[in-house]
Amino acid sequence: MAAKNNVTEIILLGFSPNQDVQKTISVVFLLMYMAVVLGNGLIVATIMASKVLTSPMYFFLSYLSFVEICYCSVTAPKLIIDSFIERESISLKGCITQIFFLHFFGGTEIFLLTVMAYDRYVAICKPLHYTVIMNRRVCGLLVGAAWGGGLLHSVGQTSLIFQLPFCGLKVLDHYFCDVHPMLKLACSDTFLIGVLIILNGGSISVISFMVLLASYVVILCSLRTRTSEGRRKALSTCASHIVVVGLFFIPCSFVYMRPCVTLSADKIVAVFYTVLTPLLNPFIYSFRNAEVKNAMRSLMMRTVIWGEK
Repeated sequence: MAAKNNVTEIILLGFSPNQDVQKTISVVFLLMYMAVVLGNGLIVATIMASKVLTSPMYFFLSYLSFVEICYCSVTAPKLIIDSFIERESISLKGCITQIFFLHFFGGTEIFLLTVMAYDRYVAICKPLHYTVIMNRRVCGLLVGAAWGGGLLHSVGQTSLIFQLPFCGLKVLDHYFCDVHPMLKLACSDTFLIGVLIILNGGSISVISFMVLLASYVVILCSLRTRTSEGRRKALSTCASHIVVVGLFFIPCSFVYMRPCVTLSADKIVAVFYTVLTPLLNPFIYSFRNAEVKNAMRSLMMRTVIWGEK
């Protein structure tokens, strides 16, 4: 049951009290958000349209790119729009809704990155059985499990916040709603709920990180028996995944795997996992991949020819 509240709106302070500075930051966010949507959208369209990019790696990558667009869309558009219309508030229901989708897509991304590490492990360590182990049904189940895991994580975090009573004037020193800043606004003891929030987010991060670490330890050990060319190709695909994992996990761990206190650096750190990681993902994972670049050229040529008809 939801707690009784006399708060209907929450004020988001954003990055700066100066409207000119805030608008300048919003322009930068607008450009980055457009790049996120275009870059990741191009990857999704290319993989869906290509008859060459059919391996499980590209199947998972298309879902990761889609999740990146959704994840960035939870926070960036509101900041951009609110800055230009000079509105700083969000309703309490809107705030809780934003928390739900933030953790839904964030949790799904963590699970997808873990699934992709397992895919690389099977591809490198069990190449002869790869197509049998990672068949279409298994890939579908793994993606479904990632979405389901993200949903369970989000429901857990949101339900904990939903129980808190909020009263009086509420100002959130952030550019979006999240669990830790919301705990600071509650007019009740939040120690137990804070511990449960850390356990929820922390357990997912720790388990996923351990699976990722185990996968790459086994991969690195198996590469010792490979040829130099085989090691180079395997390490190339693994390196891209490790960079994406690092860009997402390190800032997320800084924010969510510590006591529930808010720091002035949280807003800057949040930019890394909500905007910069989705922005860099296409460049790190795809645009340096020859197969993806060739498929993109083919898609663009077909689009141009279709448009001329």
